[in-house]
Amino acid sequence: MKYFYCYLIFISFLSVLITCYDKFASKKIKKHRAPEAVLFLLAAFGGSAAMLFTMLAIRHKTKHKRFMLGIPLIMLAQAALIFIAYRNHYWEF
Repeated sequence: MKYFYCYLIFISFLSVLITCYDKFASKKIKKHRAPEAVLFLLAAFGGSAAMLFTMLAIRHKTKHKRFMLGIPLIMLAQAALIFIAYRNHYWEF
């Protein structure tokens, strides 16, 4: 379980870092932006909460319906998977 928490901290930190970089790149160096697929993959691999809070805090991609609906849907799916895993005793807190 300790490794899972370490993974979540790492992927959340990486999600925040890439989101902030993309915000910076959108203003300064438009050629080197993070692809949207990378942002969605980071969210899907566990960085969704950190990414959503970062996007709202720095006002990045908040006008894109894909992100403002997609990231919360990913979070909902992750919560459902955790609930199912916990309920079926695959995972204990």
